[in-house]
Amino acid sequence: MDITIHASFLPQDDPDAALAFYRDTLGFEVRNDVGYNGMRWITVGPPDQPSTSVVLYPPAADTGVTDDERRTVAEMMAKGTYAMIVLATKDLTATFDRLQASGAEVVQEPTDQPYGVRDCAVRDPAGNMLRVQEVR
Repeated sequence: MDITIHASFLPQDDPDAALAFYRDTLGFEVRNDVGYNGMRWITVGPPDQPSTSVVLYPPAADTGVTDDERRTVAEMMAKGTYAMIVLATKDLTATFDRLQASGAEVVQEPTDQPYGVRDCAVRDPAGNMLRVQEVR
């Protein structure tokens, strides 16, 4: 079987802040920016991985979600417990310094984990958890 990761989705509640974070702070390229019914879907990804993308989507777009569920999603996003992505870098210290300088909410400074990786954690403007692991 030949299967690859094409796209994953992270919610965003402020498209301009999400765009600034993923484009300007992380250095991702913008692959698509689509508006519909007052909402925006922004597709970004690492420049050296053109076939892998992250779609930053408005959680209100899901018509199968009740108002109570929307409130729960909003509360979980605000706490940073709704969505997560794990990224990788060769220089964790430099990446963390850039994230911290951008004003990203630091959850964990670079740490050698007991399970064999060195990583850090921050939240994006929507509260999504980003863990960044150092690849050696």
